[in-house]
Parts: sequence; C-alpha cells; structure tokens
Amino acid sequence: MQIGLDFNLVEDLVAGVDEVGRGPLCGAVVTAAVILDPARPIIGLNDSKKLTEAKREALFDEICEKALSFCIARAEVEEIDRLNILQATMLAMQRAVEGLHVTPKLALIDGNRCPKLAVPSAPVVKGDSQVPAIAAASILAKVIRDREMSAFELIYPGYGIGGHKGYPTPVHLEALARLGPTPIHRRSFAPVRAAWEAREGVTDSLI
Repeated sequence: MQIGLDFNLVEDLVAGVDEVGRGPLCGAVVTAAVILDPARPIIGLNDSKKLTEAKREALFDEICEKALSFCIARAEVEEIDRLNILQATMLAMQRAVEGLHVTPKLALIDGNRCPKLAVPSAPVVKGDSQVPAIAAASILAKVIRDREMSAFELIYPGYGIGGHKGYPTPVHLEALARLGPTPIHRRSFAPVRAAWEAREGVTDSLI
C-alpha cells in the first residue's frame, strides 16, 4: 500500500530502502532495507555515492551493529534479463523489506516509485540524501555490490570490473567488444547484446 509522504508522520520503525546496480552492464542489482534504532544514532549517514570507500566500509559495520533490523537482498542477472531491470529492482526491494525480522510501520523507498509491499510505503526522490534510514540502506547495498565486483575482477580479468563496478565506461565497453560477454553480463542490455551477437552470431530473441 503506497501512501502520500508527510515527514510529520514519520515515526519509529521506519524502514529505508535503496538499490545499487540498476545501470551497470553486469552483476546483480542489490537492495537493502534498514530500520535504524533512534536510541543508537549513527553519525555521518549520507548518500553512499557521496562517501569515500573507507567511510562507507566503516559505516557498513556500524549500521550492521546498531540497526534494529536490516536485510540485504538482490535480483540476479537471469531475473534482470527475464523481467527487465525496473521490475527486477522492485522484486529485490520487496525481498529486502520482507526479509526484515522487525516489521516496519512504514517503508520509505528511494526514488519515485514503490514495490508492492505488505506495509505502507512512500517514495522519496533523492531520499538517500534526506532520510537517514535510506542513506543507511544505500551504504549497505553499495558496499556489498562493490565487494562482489571486486571479487569478479579476479574471476573475469581483463574487463576492469573492480574499477568501474560494471558500469558502461569506455574501458568496459572496449573490453566487452574485445573479449565478449561473461556469464555475469546482462544480455538484455543493448551493449551486451550487441557484443554477444557480434561474437556468437546470435540474432534471435533473448533466451
């Protein structure tokens, strides 16, 4: 159930929800839901993109320690290709909220739309810069996804995944054209599909 947002109504047991990884050409989209504990404030929460890697890592540990509840969820590459990235992101957000061991009274979703949830929800545009719980969720999701991308750098060398985290940088696009897609690349994304077709001669619709 989506509701109109009035910050005067925001109270305890509010879950902040955010995602990381809608734009990259490879890897899962990772989401997180966080219910902060008002009795254990966390200083320095902000949009994860505005924080240094070291600061995100430090806040990651503090959020996990102090939050009343948190859940990190995901939608895999296969789901992204089957559903499309928007619907896969909504599914991952739904999984994150449903995975909380404390039921929130309200879920605030970063962005302009909400997934289907069993609890009241409201979208907050640029919420990761306005709502501490959403900022905390963005930090958890980004740290987890960045760690995964660093691990994939070792499994799939030559693509620079550890540096660009899967985003379509010139380095990534050049490697994709030269080496072809890996199993973690999203074939429903145009640059990946083009590289796949060029390398394998695939012209039919997606599997």
